[in-house]
Amino acid sequence: MEAKEEIRTRLNIEDVIGEYVHLKRAGRNFRGLSPFTGEKTPSFYVSPDKQIWHDFSGGKGGDVFSFVMEVEGIDFRAAMELLARKAGVDLSLYQTSGDRSLAKKKQRLLSALDLAATYYQQTLLKNNHALEYVFKKRKFNKNTVRLFRIGYSPQSDDGLTKILKKRGFTDSELKDAGLAVQRRGAFTDMFRSRMMVPLSDGQGQVVGFTARILEDTPGAPKYINTPSTLLYDKGRQVFGLHLAKEAIRKDDRVVIVEGNLDVISSHQAGIANVVAAAGTALTENHLKNMRRLTENVALAFDSDAAGIAATERAIDLAQIAGVRLTVINLPDDAKDPDELIQKDAGIWKKAIKSPQPVVDWVIERYLAMYDVTTAEGKRKLTNRALGVVGKLHDPVEQEHYLNELAELTQVSQDALKRKMSQLDEKPKTRQLRRVQAQQTEKSQDPNVLLDSLMALATGDTAARDALRHLKPADLEGEARQAVLGFIQDNPAKIIKDSVPEQLRSHDTYVKILLLLMETRYGEWSEQDRYHEAAKLVRQVSKQKSKVKKDKLISDLRDAEDNGDKARINSLRAELNELIKEN
Repeated sequence: MEAKEEIRTRLNIEDVIGEYVHLKRAGRNFRGLSPFTGEKTPSFYVSPDKQIWHDFSGGKGGDVFSFVMEVEGIDFRAAMELLARKAGVDLSLYQTSGDRSLAKKKQRLLSALDLAATYYQQTLLKNNHALEYVFKKRKFNKNTVRLFRIGYSPQSDDGLTKILKKRGFTDSELKDAGLAVQRRGAFTDMFRSRMMVPLSDGQGQVVGFTARILEDTPGAPKYINTPSTLLYDKGRQVFGLHLAKEAIRKDDRVVIVEGNLDVISSHQAGIANVVAAAGTALTENHLKNMRRLTENVALAFDSDAAGIAATERAIDLAQIAGVRLTVINLPDDAKDPDELIQKDAGIWKKAIKSPQPVVDWVIERYLAMYDVTTAEGKRKLTNRALGVVGKLHDPVEQEHYLNELAELTQVSQDALKRKMSQLDEKPKTRQLRRVQAQQTEKSQDPNVLLDSLMALATGDTAARDALRHLKPADLEGEARQAVLGFIQDNPAKIIKDSVPEQLRSHDTYVKILLLLMETRYGEWSEQDRYHEAAKLVRQVSKQKSKVKKDKLISDLRDAEDNGDKARINSLRAELNELIKEN
């Protein structure tokens, strides 16, 4: 038996999902409020018989693995590992020798890092200077220190190294975990005389550390982070995410701050949807990790030149990652959220509730830098501002900011548009338009309607008449194509309780359709089902036409940008034909 099936047989899907959603019995199924939307009427269903779930409000569904991936914001491998731990399944038994070796190495490093975190916690309790720094200077309370596993690395060269070696770890393993370095031919502790804050993965496993010096000393780095290891990748690591997931999902927004201590202070102040990029600049991977939980991202960066530059870079990344970006304004007398919280946590809470659109924030910063009453000031302001405006996808949004810049600089919109077209942002703009086109297609994806139509057709032969003009090749995805082909080849065969042999390779999708049929259309009359199927066919056709039209318009813009006359004429002709058909 494969690992996936072994896990599935050991776990009840309703028990796993019940840890995240309050479920109530609804006939043979369970029902609750969707954890992915803000619905007030329960439309989230779990079927123990079929071992699948479906969220009517969001159009999502699948098995226990897909649920954990969605709710935890993790990939399949991480979901498999999480569920294997719950089920008591040893994944190494199902891996090849190479995979087992790598998995064993990762597990050894995780064990060493967890023991190191415990060691640092115990060492903190024994050092009065460190205790004073953590509790009095940083003002962290006991619950916060316990929650984030804050500790202290002593001055000793090899205190941790000796202890872990006694536990059977080798010098090589300690180096690979980022806990030891080789100095003058001997392995010694990586961190010494610093406050230690563990860096955890999405499941809360320690994968590294950030270490803060207790007394700022000239020439000494304030922070030291674990170097890149098999477990720790600073370009993907999001500090505090494992503790912030629930709050991010509940608030439908994540706040990104610059420092890890800003995150800790925010959690202590009762604001849990706050995270940080762990010791590096914000990356596309950071934003993609967070997008699994929310599309709304608020930045709380410094308003100095470095902060503005970081925000400009984030605008580019946000377009690619598909998140909506805003900025939180800090009072002038607070250099960061941590300092603000020490003064008045209420001001930080208030600031978070009223973020500013990112382009507005950036333009305000430019205005403070340049004198727009002079030609030179106008040139510099528009150079910076148009570089940002040119990256925006929405033409209405672009027009809004062009209007605003025209008023601020007393320059015509035509002049601003000409200048924007001359900037070196055109290749990026074309790339971002393509990304936007893909996102538009996804957001207007008619597949949700198609799935409802297919669900009707599984259990109602009369509704199948609405599918007669569709061909499997017209549908997206092998599962939909296979089900449509089966229905058309077996016009009188109802699919009810079990998945037909021919569709076993698409078992999960067919079970979702059966759950849809049972919970949504089970009590409907045959006539109502037929009319619903006909309506769904019209809606699918309309949405497909819209997606195709949007794609043609996007391609036409690209062709116009490139001056490709032949392609322009071809696309215009195709667009005109589509408009005539509708």
